[in-house]
Amino acid sequence: MAWPDVPVNFQAKHALFDDYWKPRTVAETNGYEIRVAKFKGEFVWHHHANGDETFVITSGVLQIEMKDRETVTLHPGDLFVVPAGLEHRPVSPGGCDVILLEPPNTRNTGNRTDHDLTTDSPRI
Repeated sequence: MAWPDVPVNFQAKHALFDDYWKPRTVAETNGYEIRVAKFKGEFVWHHHANGDETFVITSGVLQIEMKDRETVTLHPGDLFVVPAGLEHRPVSPGGCDVILLEPPNTRNTGNRTDHDLTTDSPRI
């Protein structure tokens, strides 16, 4: 069953918090979680072994640096999928608001579970 059963406004959800690199789950569908987060600065290099990571930018600019690939720059309205297993690092010098689509129980730091930015994604 999909959750929630009411409309979700991404801008309103982003307005509920001010911290960076700590995604919150706002919905679930077809076995995936839809999360919102704020990014600012440089994140840690990591990968997700068990699923792709989808980024949708709602405000600001995000660069996704990837090992052995060109850096991708995303603007509001852009979507990009990082394939499972590909080491990457999100970077947003000026800050951005992001929607993430990921398998449940995906940690934000992927294989880097020892990092001080590692967190679960609570529901809001």
